[in-house]
Amino acid sequence: MARSRNRRSGLVRTLKYLAFLPLASRAPLYGRLVLALLRDDRVPFARKAILGLAAGYVASPLDLIPETVPIVGAIDDVVVLVFALEAFLDGLPSEILDEKLADLEIDREAFERDRAQVRRMIPRPIRRIAARVPDALRAAVTVARHAGMDRRLRAWLSMEDA
Repeated sequence: MARSRNRRSGLVRTLKYLAFLPLASRAPLYGRLVLALLRDDRVPFARKAILGLAAGYVASPLDLIPETVPIVGAIDDVVVLVFALEAFLDGLPSEILDEKLADLEIDREAFERDRAQVRRMIPRPIRRIAARVPDALRAAVTVARHAGMDRRLRAWLSMEDA
């Protein structure tokens, strides 16, 4: 009985992931959207930092789940990127997003359907945590500025350039 239930749940999970195939075909288009948003000065730095942190995690040899763990170990980088992209897009001013969608001729309704599809795969508690990351980054930057760390960092970087 338990074995049958496990097979059924595995099949359901596989079918859910198959729903991402059409989304994967639009990945290059959405990649251009993200690049356009990253280049835009109106997008808050804290939003951009989320993607920077995710890229750093993906490039890092350290993983939350080691690659030796079958299947899950191989997809943890993808999961981190999906969470980061969702957190990045979630807090953007709608007028900026609408402008970029129009520039790239991306249908807003299709875009929102794709995002909803991705959101269904992300557990609600994790979405709540991801939504708090930009505020935490903003608070960290504020603390660093009050401590004078921004001036020290700029001075250190200028010494490196010399």
